[in-house]
Formats: sequence, structure tokens, C-alpha cells
Amino acid sequence: MAKPSTLSFDVTSFLDQAASQFRNLNPNEPGQWPTLPKLTAWVVAATAVVVVGWFALLSSSSDALDLSRQQEPKLKDDYRNRLAQAVNLSELRKQKLQVQEYVTQLEKQLPGKAEMDALLSDINQAGLGRGLQFELFRPGQVAVKDYYAELPIAIRVSGRFHDIGAFAADVANLSRIVTLQNLSIGAPPGKDASAPLAMDATARTYRYLDASEVAEQRRAAAAAAKVAVPGAAK
Repeated sequence: MAKPSTLSFDVTSFLDQAASQFRNLNPNEPGQWPTLPKLTAWVVAATAVVVVGWFALLSSSSDALDLSRQQEPKLKDDYRNRLAQAVNLSELRKQKLQVQEYVTQLEKQLPGKAEMDALLSDINQAGLGRGLQFELFRPGQVAVKDYYAELPIAIRVSGRFHDIGAFAADVANLSRIVTLQNLSIGAPPGKDASAPLAMDATARTYRYLDASEVAEQRRAAAAAAKVAVPGAAK
């Protein structure tokens, strides 16, 4: 019967001593605390850091998981599209060759700079061949685009309605690309109804750029890119 009493006394004494170490602690001087409060504070701080880090890790992992779930449908669609392209790769290559051939044919319809005079003569001859009278035939300013140049020509012809229509058809059937825009057909102002009709239009023809013009376009594009990017090297 004496041993339990002695054990109870020792535990009670230990608890009293431990509790005494926590009394009158100065929170501003943790370095002077007794050993037990220091160990307790360290365990609490370490536990708090582990808990906060664990929840932060779980939160970031959860965000990454949600992002991956959102990307999953798009990735599946990309996979299906690429799989379809891989299956039809030979057919796509054939279509590419067909498009390239078509583009080459269109480019052949664009005259070079040296052929422009002949093309202007063809337009003029198309009108004269239909018995039309040219009252205006004035080439405008050449507009240089990315890979071709555009030449507008202001024209005014007079003649019978059917001859004017045939002239428009002849221009459309020229071997080179020529378009008629802003057409206006009517009786000349101040003349009677029996007078020939007059057609005002803008004929636009196109030509491909020669090597020097292409180089100039590239230099201009490079200069514009440098201006657009602040701090670009000069």
C-alpha cells in the first residue's frame, strides 16, 4: 500500500515543479525562461509552422489540380484534332500542293513592272475595239502592298450601252488581272437622250514586286518593327 502513495506523491511533485516553471514568465524575455517553457514554446511554434505549411501545400496542389482539370477538355480536343491531321496527312499534303499550284497560276496573271505598259495598251485597245471613245485614261499613284503593287486608272468612255458592256467583259477576260470598280453609267449631263452613254470607272490592275522592291519592303518592315519596340537596338 505504500508504493502507490509514493508514486502519487512523485507525480504530484513533478507537476507542481513543472507548473512553477510557467509562472511569472516574462514574454519580453523568452531567452530567460526555464527549460520546460522553452521546449513547450518551440514545440508549439514548430507544430504551427508544419500545420501552416501543410495547408499551404494542399492549397497550391488543389489549385494546380483544378487548373489541370480545366485544361483537360482543351488538351483532349487538341489531341483529337492532331490525330485527325495525322490520319489525313497525305490528303492535307495534296491539298497544300493544289493550293500552291493555284497561287502560282494567280501570280502568273500579275504582270511585272516591264509589262505594265503593254497591259495599259491592252485595256485601251479593248475599248477602241468596241468602238468606244476614251475621254479620260489617267493612271494614278502606284500603291505598294506586301507582295504586290496596285495601279488605279481613272477612265471615262462613251458609246452605246451594249458596247460598254462588251468592253467591261473584254477587260474581265484579259490574261492579266484587271478589275473595274466604282462604275457609273449614264447620259452625259447637258446632252439629249440620243447622245452616247458615258461610263466612269476605276480600273485597278496589279503587278508583282521585283527583287529590289521586295527588299525595300522588308527593310521598311524591319525599320517599323524597331520603332514599334521601345529600346530596340539601332
